[in-house]
Amino acid sequence: MMTITKTNGLMLATGLATLAMLQPAMALDAQAFVDRIAQTYKVGGYDFSFGPASVEGDTITVDGVTVSFVGLDEAVTIDTELTFSGVAETDDGGFTVQKLTVPDIDTEFSNEPAGQLTLSNIVAEDLYLPPADKINAVTLMQTIGSMTTGPLLITRDGEDFLSFERAEAVNVFSYDEAGELADIVSDFTIAGIWADLSATGEEDPSSGAVIEALGLSEINGDIVQSMTWSMADGHMAIDQFLIDFADVGAIDFTIDLAGFTPALLEKIYASQASGLDPMSEEAQAQQMMLGMEMLQALTLTSTSLRYDDASLAGKLIDMFAAQSGADRAQFVEGLKAMVPAMVSQVGIPALNDLVVPAVNTFLDDPRSLEVALRPATPTSLLVLSAAAANPAGLISALGLSVTANQAAE
Repeated sequence: MMTITKTNGLMLATGLATLAMLQPAMALDAQAFVDRIAQTYKVGGYDFSFGPASVEGDTITVDGVTVSFVGLDEAVTIDTELTFSGVAETDDGGFTVQKLTVPDIDTEFSNEPAGQLTLSNIVAEDLYLPPADKINAVTLMQTIGSMTTGPLLITRDGEDFLSFERAEAVNVFSYDEAGELADIVSDFTIAGIWADLSATGEEDPSSGAVIEALGLSEINGDIVQSMTWSMADGHMAIDQFLIDFADVGAIDFTIDLAGFTPALLEKIYASQASGLDPMSEEAQAQQMMLGMEMLQALTLTSTSLRYDDASLAGKLIDMFAAQSGADRAQFVEGLKAMVPAMVSQVGIPALNDLVVPAVNTFLDDPRSLEVALRPATPTSLLVLSAAAANPAGLISALGLSVTANQAAE
């Protein structure tokens, strides 16, 4: 019996000693964590300065942060508590975080007029910080899985001025067999945007009169963007970047290009984080070289800018017609007579055949107007720039088209 008791006592003591030795290695280091955030975002030209950080279990709490951009004097201070929950250190020395929460914001931002901003339900999820020896442009892109907020409200002198119902950004990452980032699918939404523009008239009566005439004293809309990005060839496709306001109109931008690789992004970040005076000769030479490299690397497949009217164009025509003392039909005919002369000022006669018919169609019946570039084959931006020496040939090289009142592709 004595032998068993000694043995059990020895095992217990050994176990406790082992646990005591393991605990410091397993515990999170709050300062190392916030330092890693600063190191990671330094690649993108951001300079983070955190307040005191503390840890309890797998939760790290930080008392505020100041963010500035390398080379700029301006800084943004977030004077509130940041809570990182579900923090874990990876085997290779990185960090993962289940959730970052920020208390609701309620702050004044101006005195004249008195401005107040409130923003609630601020949450970021699926965060990742790479190991210190793997911090680069690619790992920087993987730091946030999703970020959402609830309602935003901005008031001026106590009156509601601007708001939205929610904002959401979601990134979905795909990896290859080696565990390297292969693709990103990104979606961004600001829903339920509302603005009261009637107060503009108090500060600028002429603008206020235009806003009232166009019925824009109150506007409602959404902003939506969707994008895919492949790391292997730098193929980036923005399928939609839509700004849509009810009873006003919608603008949608799309682009499909290749060559925007992590290596190119790394050079862009390096240039941004250089700290050089943007006006210095060295900085301008650096920007010129980077610009030339981008022109050579990027290949355009297509891009388009489309406007769908929801009454704004018609109201503008009616307003200007009234101001000129003509009826709408007379005013439109006068505009159509001016279009060829306006286009000819560009100095490319071939543009007349593209632009004038589409613009005339839109003026007669404002529904949609789209300008698109669709080269016959994907073409580098450098080749397209060189083609500008022959403007007539550039139209063909770009696959330029201007269409009105046609369904979107």
